[in-house]
Amino acid sequence: MAKKIPLEHPGTILLEEFLEPNGLTPSKLAAMIGVDRRRTYDIVNGKRPITADTAMRLAILFGNTPRFWMNMQARYDLEVEQEEKFERLLREIEPLAAE
Repeated sequence: MAKKIPLEHPGTILLEEFLEPNGLTPSKLAAMIGVDRRRTYDIVNGKRPITADTAMRLAILFGNTPRFWMNMQARYDLEVEQEEKFERLLREIEPLAAE
């Protein structure tokens, strides 16, 4: 069986692929996009998700799209939720019968 590659939190990608190459800190990012420093620090530390509001701000700053950030967050959330809950939910929820 193939070994599963752990999915990185979007904040890790933000830090490693966008902030560090541009010489930015989470604090500087917060000032540039007009949010509280706590938000950007929590995101890059994997303690907070990227919201639609943050996605729009990041997209404008980095020249990509809000969908880029939201898709990354949704993929991460689904993977985490699936690992934690999906098997349990399969046992708890009875599917509708096909007609």
